[in-house]
Amino acid sequence: MKVTIELINACSESKHPTKQDFQHWAEAALFALAEEKSARVQKNVELSIRLVDEDESAALNENFRQKKGPTNILSFPCSENRITETSLLGDLAICVPLVTKEATEQNKTLEAHWAHLTVHGVLHLHDFDHEEEQAAIKMETMEISILDTLGYENPYEQDIKENE
Repeated sequence: MKVTIELINACSESKHPTKQDFQHWAEAALFALAEEKSARVQKNVELSIRLVDEDESAALNENFRQKKGPTNILSFPCSENRITETSLLGDLAICVPLVTKEATEQNKTLEAHWAHLTVHGVLHLHDFDHEEEQAAIKMETMEISILDTLGYENPYEQDIKENE
């Protein structure tokens, strides 16, 4: 399984993961999906990742989700059905300043938070969501498992501790 990443830095921040980091995290998510047979996973896929600032994130969030303000990640699945050796998976828009802020607030390493959001976005591109409790549990369980294989801690552990 191979993921080709198109990485576009459309924000002023220069500190972000490499194309290879994003590829590694996306491939781990796709491998897990294929193992679980949770989704139809193509052998070779292309994924576009656009790194954005808060203004662009807010504009995208309002235009596509009708929600105000920036958000850490937005996922846009590809609806194109073309037959080629490489399938278009979709696009992710990641708000760099928000990712940095959240990692600090949640006492997570920046790398772990980037990995989590990339995995989260890839799952969204395969129709996972967290709008309803059962769907959220399924998605979060998958994220925890994938991140564990990558050597990262449970990203929801802080949430669990805060609710105790």
